Amino acid sequence: MTDQKRKSPHLTRRHVLAGASAAMMMFAVTGDGFAQDKKVIRISTPSNDAEWQAKGLAKFKELVEANSDTLEVEIHLNATLFDQGTEIPAMQRGNLEVGMISPQDVASYIPEYSIFTAGYLLRDAEHMHKVYDDSDVAEEYRQRVHDDIGVEILGSQYLGTRHVILRELKDVQTPDDLKGLKLRVPGSDTWQFLGKALGANPTPIAFDEVYLALSTGTVDGLENPIADMIAAKFDEVSKQLVLTGHMVAPLFFAMSSEFWDGLTDEEKAVVREAVAAQSALVDEGTLATEADGVALLESHGMKVTTPDLDAFRTHVQQEYLNSDYAKEWPEGLLDRINAL
Repeated sequence: MTDQKRKSPHLTRRHVLAGASAAMMMFAVTGDGFAQDKKVIRISTPSNDAEWQAKGLAKFKELVEANSDTLEVEIHLNATLFDQGTEIPAMQRGNLEVGMISPQDVASYIPEYSIFTAGYLLRDAEHMHKVYDDSDVAEEYRQRVHDDIGVEILGSQYLGTRHVILRELKDVQTPDDLKGLKLRVPGSDTWQFLGKALGANPTPIAFDEVYLALSTGTVDGLENPIADMIAAKFDEVSKQLVLTGHMVAPLFFAMSSEFWDGLTDEEKAVVREAVAAQSALVDEGTLATEADGVALLESHGMKVTTPDLDAFRTHVQQEYLNSDYAKEWPEGLLDRINAL
């Protein structure tokens, strides 16, 4: 043992006061003398702070923390906490409380629910909310996700209608005109199938890498909603927007079932109200951006074109109906979705 280790520390009043001060900074002590730890809701999203999704999450945090003394919200943007597509396993492990997930993420766990990833399935934002929020289809969907995956879908939001964005100008009328083009898609099989159904060569790349991939020519384009395109400044590295309208895209506010079950009724009520407000803000913002988006992009020098939509719709729907995915779709579900 060294001389330094043999020496006893000289305890002074200054040391005691410093230790007490540090302890008070670490804990919020109740009148009973016990530490009152807040329940932390960690949220992971690939969005940046300019996107409506991120603005909605900021609203969620504001409302939750204003209306609950026991809940705290942490928002992790730009996939800094978990990569896009890895949120569900993170929630299952207890490493994440909330993930902003898509029907494509769900279909990775429930194969027959690939029906919800099909192109030209939903008509508009209103139809989307009927399917995922206000129908017996929604009830079945949420219950199955709870039972099979272990997460609670607390609400859906309108991410936007997805179109094809191209790095260089091209005359695009039918899916044949996209043949051979490297089209960025997220990494799951269902997203890659959509890219093929559109006629392109799907190329999975993380969302935060898309701007560089477009600028360097690693990909020839991507498919994305107008609002996200504007927020991510993709118009700086692309020249054309092709209004294919191939997918009305929802995004789910999903919470770990284990964490949800650990909340009190009062805390659940606060969370539900905040999710509803978050969804409404995102919907309104996205729809407003889409309404003005084409004119804005054209003012930035982008060419906006409309292809033969019947040709795209017919081809894409036929690709899905003839696929192995369709063989697993629950009987009658497609009719029920269309009827809504």
